[in-house]
Amino acid sequence: MYGHRNLYMFGFAFYAVWSVVAGVAIYSGTILFSIARAFQGIGCALLVPNALAIVGRTYGASPKKNMVFALFGAAAPTGWTLGAVFSSIFAQLAWWPWAFFALAITCVVMVFLAWFIIPADESEPVSLADFDFLGSATGVGGLILFNFAWNQAAVVGWPTPYTYALLIVGILLLAAFAFVELKIAKNPLVPLAGFKGEAALALAVVAAGWGSFGVWVFYLWRLIENIRGYSALAACAQNAPVAISGLIAAIGTGFLLSHTKVPYVLLLATVFFLIGQILLATVPAEQTYWAQTFVSIVVMPWGMDMSFPSATIILSNSTPKHDQGVASSLVNTTVNYSISLGLGIAGTIVRNTSMSGASQLTSYRGAWYFGIGLDGLAVLIALYFVLRWR
Repeated sequence: MYGHRNLYMFGFAFYAVWSVVAGVAIYSGTILFSIARAFQGIGCALLVPNALAIVGRTYGASPKKNMVFALFGAAAPTGWTLGAVFSSIFAQLAWWPWAFFALAITCVVMVFLAWFIIPADESEPVSLADFDFLGSATGVGGLILFNFAWNQAAVVGWPTPYTYALLIVGILLLAAFAFVELKIAKNPLVPLAGFKGEAALALAVVAAGWGSFGVWVFYLWRLIENIRGYSALAACAQNAPVAISGLIAAIGTGFLLSHTKVPYVLLLATVFFLIGQILLATVPAEQTYWAQTFVSIVVMPWGMDMSFPSATIILSNSTPKHDQGVASSLVNTTVNYSISLGLGIAGTIVRNTSMSGASQLTSYRGAWYFGIGLDGLAVLIALYFVLRWR
């Protein structure tokens, strides 16, 4: 409706404003800080799928497009490492709000760079009356309540009435969303009727793999800081190899995508997710970092950088040019939503095992074993994908 470039720039501007609020929240308290962090996420949700859509509309199906999508995937481990390092430096050597102020400055710079570098959209304006408000309300509402119920259960437990009540309402809203998109909406928010089987399978693999990754990375940091006693900056140093491994994985993925079928690359990604999770789930607390922990940190970016571009290419190549934003948003939403939902379920596991008297490491292992289960599911779906489309 408003163009990918415009929303991309608006996303960075929105991100900048709420980054400033997050830093200023030191004078207010945790409530304002939590609100600011939530609104920062909206900025990310605006800019990432539109960035992917810009790439998708710029390059047709070609080896160059495959490589660009793969390099886009490398931005995740590389940017994450840089962000973690600089925020830790600000927190330990200066003043932690400067981590957010520096982020805001960077976002503003990106707005101006985008204005001068990215070509304007070539699309016809769409009336606001054509927007699928009913689908948006039922879909977003259902996703929020379903997610909230699982994450809140990790805090207060499932016996709390509002937890399972919101879960039921969330499921009902998601069912209503499917009905609206298929039967009512003139211009559906998500065109479910035209959704191809290969796209659904790709999203299922991404959901399982990235849900496992969220569990892996969250409890990896808990292991390094809470059990092994390292500082935040030392933990960043231990996680730094993901940037190098991620870049190599991205280049390798770009090459593979141009020389083999995408489902094979997606299957290989699930295998890397599974190996990385198993290595961490079985690590002893006192073991040297250079054994299983280091290897797991090196292996995991290959799962990330193979699955994200593969799924994005599958959806992008099967989607009309004007729906590139929708396709990219689906992959991005699936990645982030599955990470959050996976952590909610893992949190319930950790809570219950801790209450039963298990040690901290044993509780973390329970979460990692759940991640192994998700990866096993991803491998099976990807294997079916390969057999069906070989």
